[in-house]
Amino acid sequence: MEFWIPFDSDSLADAYSPEKKLTVVALRLAILEKAACGVGALGFIWATVVLLGGFAIALQRTDFWFVTVILLVEGARIFSRSHELEWQHQATWSLTEAGAFSFRAIRSSSRSAARAFRFLFETSGPRGAVVGTPVGLPVSVDGRRWRSPELLSCFTRKSDPRSSANRTGQSRESPRHPNGGWVFISSNISRLLYWLQLISATACVILSLMRLVQQDYGEVSAAADKTEKQNRGPALNIFYSLALSEALLFLAERAYWEWKVSRCLLLEEANRECGLGPAGLVSVRRFFYDAYSRCINGSIFDGIKMDMVSFGEELLVSGSRDEQLIGVRILLRFADKAMRRIGASVAVMERLVEMLNWKSSGEEEIRTAAAVVVSKLAGKKQSGIRVAGITGAMESISSLLDTGSGANATRLEEINGRQVTADRPEKNQHSTFNLLGLLILKKLAKDPDNCDKIGKTKGLIPKIIDFTTAISRKIRHQNPIASTDPEIQAAKRALQVLKLLAGTTGRTGEILRREISEIVFTISNIREILKHGEDEISKSLQTIGVEIITFLAMDEAARESIGATGGMMRELMRIFLDCAGPAVSAGGDGGRDRHVRMEAGEALAMLVVESERNCERVLRVGENVVERLVDAAGDSLIGAKASRLLSYLCAYGEVANGFQRMKAVIKAFPMVLNAMMIGEAKQLEVSIGFAVRIVRFMSPIDFIEELERANVSEIELIKRLVHILQKYNVPSIRTPSMRRNVIELSIWLMQSNEKYIKLFNNYEMANELQNVAETTADLECFVVFSGSVGLTRHRTTMAFLVDTALELLLED
Repeated sequence: MEFWIPFDSDSLADAYSPEKKLTVVALRLAILEKAACGVGALGFIWATVVLLGGFAIALQRTDFWFVTVILLVEGARIFSRSHELEWQHQATWSLTEAGAFSFRAIRSSSRSAARAFRFLFETSGPRGAVVGTPVGLPVSVDGRRWRSPELLSCFTRKSDPRSSANRTGQSRESPRHPNGGWVFISSNISRLLYWLQLISATACVILSLMRLVQQDYGEVSAAADKTEKQNRGPALNIFYSLALSEALLFLAERAYWEWKVSRCLLLEEANRECGLGPAGLVSVRRFFYDAYSRCINGSIFDGIKMDMVSFGEELLVSGSRDEQLIGVRILLRFADKAMRRIGASVAVMERLVEMLNWKSSGEEEIRTAAAVVVSKLAGKKQSGIRVAGITGAMESISSLLDTGSGANATRLEEINGRQVTADRPEKNQHSTFNLLGLLILKKLAKDPDNCDKIGKTKGLIPKIIDFTTAISRKIRHQNPIASTDPEIQAAKRALQVLKLLAGTTGRTGEILRREISEIVFTISNIREILKHGEDEISKSLQTIGVEIITFLAMDEAARESIGATGGMMRELMRIFLDCAGPAVSAGGDGGRDRHVRMEAGEALAMLVVESERNCERVLRVGENVVERLVDAAGDSLIGAKASRLLSYLCAYGEVANGFQRMKAVIKAFPMVLNAMMIGEAKQLEVSIGFAVRIVRFMSPIDFIEELERANVSEIELIKRLVHILQKYNVPSIRTPSMRRNVIELSIWLMQSNEKYIKLFNNYEMANELQNVAETTADLECFVVFSGSVGLTRHRTTMAFLVDTALELLLED
């Protein structure tokens, strides 16, 4: 990088991101500052060593006092510069620290005085920087290093009435001493020190110019004097030139500072481009001064490497509440673009998670902003795993669900990352925290490992279910439901979390489904939701509720609990067939959304699997329920779901006169045969399974008659069955029951009439059965799956069915 690049036109800075404009200006100021530092240090050394040390007696009285005054003026400017930075930084402190300030200020002043005295005699400081600088930065106050001195606010308030500090009231000034009055207001003291520096630099320019113009350094009268004093004039000219150069460099820095900050409104422009909002000017100001401090204290290029995200991370992990608030605001603004960087910092993520549990007064904004950032992190898979892996993370998230938490200073719009406007009224005090907590859980619950952690967190699942309790009252008494109601929003998000938890695969899912169903309010609350679907909001809630029931029905104990809940089967059948109660509309699908009807059919099918009691409950829903389901089996919308439900009812519902009532399914046999002949994949699997159940209610003669009604010959049916075994020659998770259903139907055919044995042998059915025997997998033995884990086994093993079919073929 060439040294002159930072001094190019502003077009270079405009090509950078908004914060890069600030770092480029800080770099330019630092170059002027360090140049002044170098010249000033040389001037001090020249004066103390060459002039006052070597020629104190030979100097005329006039030059002696001029040199002394210039040194004192420069010393005063150094002292005032150091104090100006400290007092201006004090102006940005939290007002809660004002009580402890007096002691720190006194100790700070004493230390700064000592540093100013050392500036006169030391030639180097921390990190190799020259200490005798006219614009030095304080090393520490009260044992803490300043990261971002706040000099700028006094400039903007003093020089430009358009400054955002004046417009928005962000100065946050207060007397630093109970009896000090305006003198102890930090900005006023900083302003006083600022003018003292300008006066000192101006005085230095005037005094130096006077002597350089006058050139009256005294005459040399004797030869001895000539030998001793022949270098006095050049030595004084060098000193006055150095003093003049230092002062001019300092004034040039101040002029450039004033031009960029007060006239060009650099900070306001950067804040606007960064999109940090009215309160973001403090963040931008701190960033600018931190970059300036790094350029001064270290390499001039240290500040150019800074960016807003790293700056926000540093402030977030600090010990000051003010800095933490600024840090979390910055991360919230840039979270979408810097998600990977934020998620890679363990310290930042731990602090964000810790903030979720802060409930003290005055920390609501920090807590809410931290929750928004965590919710964004939770949406990324790797970051979400890291969040859940932090010790105590789930407990902190759970604290957001407390309905008695502290007042909330933010608005619901912040949850979705939208800019908050000042003229909008505040929402419920606790709803924002609740919604944010549920949003985080919703995103985390997409990973099974995180679901396991959620389930193991004490009291978390009951808290989630509690949000669904209020909705039953709302649904009964409000029509339509307001989508902006915080309770409705929280209930919907809680249902979404429960759906993800209940749908978790593997052993974790088994445990979660049992735990959710064992909470006494879960099923009853969902039942109330299913009773109402008059508007769009109710329909969306209804859909989620049905999906939860489907997942919970995978557990055998939950299956019985759901079926025993009064009215649950009736509500599901009403949604699926729209047969109980008045129709909501005259739409083609009976007033029911396609998705919710499909889910209701899936839920019913899951509930009747291996459950004779639930089968009986379904059959008691209405007098003609089987006939309605048979009619629905021919519906292009819900036909597959109706066929599957009827198949399970036939298989498990032959109790309490169920056999006689189920004979009505025979009417659907021609339709099922046609579907068998042309169907593929899942539809074909369901059709064959349904056919297996229907033929049990038919005699051989009835079967032949139904074949004729369907215009399907016996040979075509046999060829089709053999072809299916040839095509689906290996088990598949998509169609785990395909080969089982074909073999069961083949067994019934061979047992009903011996002629089918001959037909099967003609088409080499034995070879296909032998292949099935060699490729049988455990997945073909289960009815219900959760991911790759089988939950409910068939009553008859696959091996037994294959052996039975082969024995029948050998009888020919």
